Amino acid sequence: PPFDLAHVRQLTDDTGIIQHANYSVPSRKEGYCLDDNARGLLAAAMACRQKRDPAALSLLPTYLSYIDYMQRDDGLFRNFLSYNRSFLDEIGSDDAFGRTIWALGYLIRFSPHDAFFQLANQLFSKAYQHFKDVSSIRGIADTIIGVCHYLHRYSSDEGMKETLKEMVRRIVAQYKDEADDQWHWFEPTVTYDSGIIPLALFHACEITGDEKVLAVAREMADFLEEIIFRDGYLAPVGSDSWYQKGGECARYAQQPIDAMAIVMMFYQASVVTRDKHYLDRMVASFMWFLGENDLRIPLYDFETRGCCDGLESRGVNRNQGAESILAYIISHLTVLQAHEQETHWL
Repeated sequence: PPFDLAHVRQLTDDTGIIQHANYSVPSRKEGYCLDDNARGLLAAAMACRQKRDPAALSLLPTYLSYIDYMQRDDGLFRNFLSYNRSFLDEIGSDDAFGRTIWALGYLIRFSPHDAFFQLANQLFSKAYQHFKDVSSIRGIADTIIGVCHYLHRYSSDEGMKETLKEMVRRIVAQYKDEADDQWHWFEPTVTYDSGIIPLALFHACEITGDEKVLAVAREMADFLEEIIFRDGYLAPVGSDSWYQKGGECARYAQQPIDAMAIVMMFYQASVVTRDKHYLDRMVASFMWFLGENDLRIPLYDFETRGCCDGLESRGVNRNQGAESILAYIISHLTVLQAHEQETHWL
């Protein structure tokens, strides 16, 4: 389908992007969250870079302003904001922190305007002191991706390179503690957003050139591929019961955010390895949104330009919240970027 931000615009007001929707209608009762505004910032920055989209350029400062508003004086971020703009928490999760650093790092690297770059750099720098305190592996992985984007612009920042290497060491150490000949994963359960961890390691390899880290990234990506492509098309691990080591893989409650992470993982794997197989898997993963899935039903809504919130055993979840459409948009833009990259390689 053509690139279209119509549903993203519908969910966005002058505060930020609203988290949830009843069907395709924004649910103002739910308010806003940092995670979705960080994803919104990433999606808008990608669209500005790749398509010079005027709608994306108009949305970008709204999401950046939300992040600015939610950053505390100590550099940490609040997450949730009610529709009447009241703070609903004091400190957000590690995952929300990492996703925000990812988006800010990308904007530092690819900002369409100097003003956006300056503010992104300020927010990123203010949060830097907390990078070492992130404890969740997914939060670390998201932060790694943001740091890698930052280092593409500031390649001589040796302190940031050391920070990157330390975060990578933490992921690799956890992987080595858990993995065995049959289980190439960093924990005993494959759960949500699983592609993010190998994605982060592939990004790190692009910066450091560390072959040992690349080997771990490929082991994890190939292990995940075996699980999620067991029938020849993408079937992300469902959130009904996840996939326990030695158990059965949950089939349903598949979520767009997981498909997005997998699309990006295969793309970045192709960038680092130049292995075309990963590009083929990236395209197949993206087609999950368009109906190549367990139910043969598209999650992307061609009428509303939204994306359904999940694939359930009885059909799709008809709600079309921010996380889902942003996952689709980011996946769409990743595939476009891969096409341009492949043309360049040829």
